[in-house]
Amino acid sequence: MSTAHSVPRMAPEGKVRWRIVGLIFLVYVLMFVDRINISIAAKHIIPEYGLTDLEFGSIFSAFVLGYALAQIPGGWLGDRFGPRRVMTWAIVWWSTFTAITALAGDLAAMLPFGVVASFAIVRALIGLGEAAAPPSGNRMIANWAAAQERGLATGVTLSGSALGAALTPPLIVWVMVTWGWREAFYVSGAAGVLVALIWYRLTADTPAEHPAVSREERAYIAGDEVPEESTAARRATPWRRLFARRDLWYLTGAYAVLGYNAYFYFAWFYLYLVNERGFSLERGGFYTMAPFLTMAVAGPIGGWLSDRLCQRYGRRGGRCGLGFTSMLLTGVFVYFGAATEQAVAAVVLLSLSTGTLLLGAAAFWATTIDVAQEHAGTVSGLMNMGGNLGGTLSPSLTPYLAEQHSWQAALYVMAALNLIGAVLWLGIHPERQLEPESASSLPMDNAQGEKT
Repeated sequence: MSTAHSVPRMAPEGKVRWRIVGLIFLVYVLMFVDRINISIAAKHIIPEYGLTDLEFGSIFSAFVLGYALAQIPGGWLGDRFGPRRVMTWAIVWWSTFTAITALAGDLAAMLPFGVVASFAIVRALIGLGEAAAPPSGNRMIANWAAAQERGLATGVTLSGSALGAALTPPLIVWVMVTWGWREAFYVSGAAGVLVALIWYRLTADTPAEHPAVSREERAYIAGDEVPEESTAARRATPWRRLFARRDLWYLTGAYAVLGYNAYFYFAWFYLYLVNERGFSLERGGFYTMAPFLTMAVAGPIGGWLSDRLCQRYGRRGGRCGLGFTSMLLTGVFVYFGAATEQAVAAVVLLSLSTGTLLLGAAAFWATTIDVAQEHAGTVSGLMNMGGNLGGTLSPSLTPYLAEQHSWQAALYVMAALNLIGAVLWLGIHPERQLEPESASSLPMDNAQGEKT
């Protein structure tokens, strides 16, 4: 195995691995369009069915909860059956139920429960499908990205999520104005089926199974890491060692803080700008795009930076150093964004906070690959479950704190959580690989189930 400070090999001429990364990027754009479209359509859904804001909030939470709880099973499926097939079926599944969202209110009349439950069930089923996408995408990166390119690859794909979040409001509004709110879900669902076909046609689980990959590119991807694995030779998941690793729980906790931050912007940033900062509806909608565009730019930069830092300082310095610094800066920007009395300055500072947040996001996902390349789907599923449980808490706790105290106090709490997330990075060890269950003859450090 190569040392942390080894000089990376010269990249070959073949670029198939980056086409795979580009396809994961496309899937993530679609995933966030289908995740956020209901928030835009809420303007028509709420009055049509006579729903309250609280009832509609429960519909949104149903998605997040289903999405969070299915992360580990979704990641395990990608590890066990291959990310190509699992991702394909996941896209088809959630795209089907995205289209059915248009009918959810009308289906309630034929079912033994009300409109809210009907929408909630459909959204939860979308969440179950989308849950397989990030860990399967991460497993695909584990198979396809060279060790010195993992951060950049994960950063590029994560920027697809941010771009999807930024594009959804104008795209869905245009479709609703042109055709109607139900048609927005039909269009999204049809686009998903098309993306699933493209994904299945152009990807393969490993470079060895892709006919367009040259021998040189395969060798470059494999490097000095664990030899490339065929789909028929996957090891059993080391569940006991996985759950015994304390630092994976630290990673999950830190990612819960990231999720708490992100879902504030998904759920409440627009209303915060309009109701608290006094922006008009139009200006508020325009400025709402700023945090997501900042995320889209920062993701690849953070991934590239993490790779460069790993080459210079080793994996712990490259992943944990960037993760710690990014969350520390995020907390600082959130604090001053909440404290400033200038509305535009608040937008700038809070948008900078999402930039620093995404600057370290690739370090999270790359760490799951560094720790357990053969089980990157399962490990990243655990981490992303934490992120979305934090995301489940944020949409409810933020308005509660704002109502009981102030919006400023709610953001101060978010700033403090980022400081906790930064501290958690100090206990994470990307350089220590997860050992198989059978590898019990070597000494373990700190009772974490890791080879010293």
